[in-house]
Amino acid sequence: GWAGEGLGASGKNRHVCHAAARLEMGSLWEEFNRLGTEMIVTKAGRRMFPTFQVKLSGLDPLADYVLLMDFIPLDDKRYRYAFHSSSWLAAGRAEPAAPGRVHFHPDSPAKGAQWMRQIVSFDKLKLTNNLLDDNGHIILNSMHRYQPRFHVVFVDPRRDSERFAHQNFKSFSFPETQFMAVTAYQNHRITQLKIASNPFAKGFRDGDPEP
Repeated sequence: GWAGEGLGASGKNRHVCHAAARLEMGSLWEEFNRLGTEMIVTKAGRRMFPTFQVKLSGLDPLADYVLLMDFIPLDDKRYRYAFHSSSWLAAGRAEPAAPGRVHFHPDSPAKGAQWMRQIVSFDKLKLTNNLLDDNGHIILNSMHRYQPRFHVVFVDPRRDSERFAHQNFKSFSFPETQFMAVTAYQNHRITQLKIASNPFAKGFRDGDPEP
């Protein structure tokens, strides 16, 4: 359903206080979540599947907004996959956090009316494990768990707008989008579900190499 409250709706600017976001493909995300979602990270950067997509409501149609995402560690642990029990086990303390980056939706800024008109898709976002990445990709540590976060930021036209920065955004987290960052899929059921549900994985289904 709609995540109306998001994080801390009280004390927010009227342009964001009514903002609501609904996760698209929610049932597919839940299907992955039940198995334990894994997302591939590569040196060159890999797109997420399922793609993070939301439907927005409650924005001021005439105001400008910037939309962005970031990813926060779910805990302070590093994991390994136990194949005999098909489960993830804590394997020690987390590695030092990768540089915290945000991904701005390329259409930002845009009017509230435009954002609400169609589904907002973060299909350009890529995940990497390259700490020296200079392409602006999101840097994550492999074998660590993450929670994607989505932020709606009102572009405040006031000259002293930085004073109100804490009032001008609203954040949303969908627990079903949590995932383990991996360099190769560990759970074969995740691999099967990705191939079955991802239109771009057709090459795997046909037995051809990845396009």
